[in-house]
Amino acid sequence: MTTTTTARPHASLAPLGATEVRWAGGFWGDTLERTRATTVPSIWASLADPAVSPGWRNFRIAAGEEEGTHAGPPFLDGDLYKWLEAAISLLATQPDAALEARIDEIIALLASIQREDGYLHTAVLIDARNGVPANPLQDRFNFETYNLGHLITAGVRHFRVTGRTDLLDVAERAAGFLQGLADDHPVQLAASAICPSHYMGVVDLYRATGNESYLRLSEAFLRVRDEFDGGDDNQDRIPVREQRVAAGHAVRANYLYAGLADLVAETGDAELGAVLGGLWDDVVDTKLYLTGGCGALYDGASPDGYPWQGELSRVHQAYGRAYQLPNTTAHNETCANIGMILWSERMLALTGDAKYADVIERIAFNSFLSGIDLDGDAYFYTNPLRQVRDLPYPLRMPGETALDPVPAPPPSDERLRTEYLSVFCCPPNVARTLAQFHERAMAVTEGTLWVHQYGSAEASVDLGAGRTLRVRETTDYPWDETIAFEVLEATGVAAIRLRIPGWSSGATITVNGEPVEVSEPGTYTSVEREWSAGDRLNLTLPMPVRMLRANRLAEEVTNQVALQRGPLVYALESHDAPGAALENIALRRGTAFSPVDIEQGGRRLVAIDAEAVVLPDAGDDLYSDIDDAAVQTTPIRLIPYFAWGNRGASEMSVWLPVVW
Repeated sequence: MTTTTTARPHASLAPLGATEVRWAGGFWGDTLERTRATTVPSIWASLADPAVSPGWRNFRIAAGEEEGTHAGPPFLDGDLYKWLEAAISLLATQPDAALEARIDEIIALLASIQREDGYLHTAVLIDARNGVPANPLQDRFNFETYNLGHLITAGVRHFRVTGRTDLLDVAERAAGFLQGLADDHPVQLAASAICPSHYMGVVDLYRATGNESYLRLSEAFLRVRDEFDGGDDNQDRIPVREQRVAAGHAVRANYLYAGLADLVAETGDAELGAVLGGLWDDVVDTKLYLTGGCGALYDGASPDGYPWQGELSRVHQAYGRAYQLPNTTAHNETCANIGMILWSERMLALTGDAKYADVIERIAFNSFLSGIDLDGDAYFYTNPLRQVRDLPYPLRMPGETALDPVPAPPPSDERLRTEYLSVFCCPPNVARTLAQFHERAMAVTEGTLWVHQYGSAEASVDLGAGRTLRVRETTDYPWDETIAFEVLEATGVAAIRLRIPGWSSGATITVNGEPVEVSEPGTYTSVEREWSAGDRLNLTLPMPVRMLRANRLAEEVTNQVALQRGPLVYALESHDAPGAALENIALRRGTAFSPVDIEQGGRRLVAIDAEAVVLPDAGDDLYSDIDDAAVQTTPIRLIPYFAWGNRGASEMSVWLPVVW
């Protein structure tokens, strides 16, 4: 069997790479082409233009090709590495000589400025060139290990796609620097494990090279973390194996747990795997937004109500307490949502449990895609579930964090995506995730092809023992309910396992028109037979509009409902409720909903039309009496949440009051 890795002895499933599965049109295929044509080029245009971003200029200054000082946040190096990974990933699905030349230019410059010991961080290298005393890891928030982790991941990706070792050599030298820290400066290493992408990076390096020293290094990362006295913000207040509740900075948490899941796949550490499973359940059962958004709070303290106040630590962009899910102030950083995809896909590979694929789908179609506009070149940093007019306090703009000076805030209903964010971590993270999303579509085990994420695709797999399977998948999912598979070539008896989404009800499967028994939602249905060219396997997932409510402890949405059709969560924008204030729009239980095809930003969408109730206005007082004004009705149209904010300034809400 050929897969994206050469190891994972303790994983149940082996994901497929671009040589085995690719999108072939449809929703995700169109999104990939938009990524190729617009997203990756526009991000590079921003990084390469000093008038917009110091991202590329920092590397040129470090190389002596320009004069100057370092500018921008310390993690900007990592943003360029993520863009590099996205660009390399595009080469796996389509050759591009100009893009390859750009990649080669970047690799050559990186190799030229990397220190002999493997260290590479432009801020320190520029200071050294300018005669300013500077040493690595002076401040844990300089993100050096985060940057190096993304550099290592890009190096492995380049090796897998091209077979070349020039960037892999840079990656191995970077890992050598981290090894030196583990041997000689373990406290510094542990303290600097902020957004620990290097946990994933060194396991990737082990899988690519077979060099066990990198696996031992990943074990050292965990060991020194557990010996470090940190705080909740970075998940290092207590040892990982003692953690039972997800707390702290959501990006850091999700990256950490994804990297540790990689370690479990290599070592079979059952205790650590159980801890990760429990933490994942804690997030999904009590802290995950309906859209899949992660990290509800801009700022806070964790754990909530902890009796020893001296041990509380400030938390930024954080998981809050269970069911603490505000809407207008929801943070849900795009990188956190991507981090949850990374963690979930690793748990899926470990266990084969469909619940992990369900969550990947929830995030992918909702809180992940909301991070990029329909044109593919503007981005959200935060992904709230509600936007209102005249907010009496400022919220950070999509590209701002606490590192930025406080600007004069725009009107609160004009917070829109922007092409360049002063904290630019999310756009290249979106780009690399989209450029690689076909790798999350399917997986294999001996004799079985697993289908996780649905979209028009072609797959050709070796299932072992002389069994092969080549299939074409055709669908307009998530808009339409039918997913059709045609067998193009086959040898031997093989199984195709289809995910029956947890949101679904009444799914049906046929093989050449004959019905097949379907398992429960939230599982995989296995269809095993000796396949022949021309066989047709159809999965139908009915998509009625569902009206959902939340747990009683999710106080902010008490007596409110949200709409979901298939995997898509819907939102109401003020554009589509003319003549009524958004806060007064309510839905009746039993409302008739009509899906309708529309086009927006050149893309097909399925909207939902309905008749809504218009509640009497509450006025501006903090509290007021209910009056006896007549309740009116109005037609409304809801659009997929990911598409909101593409038509100019507006109010928006996922949750609406319900009239019983």
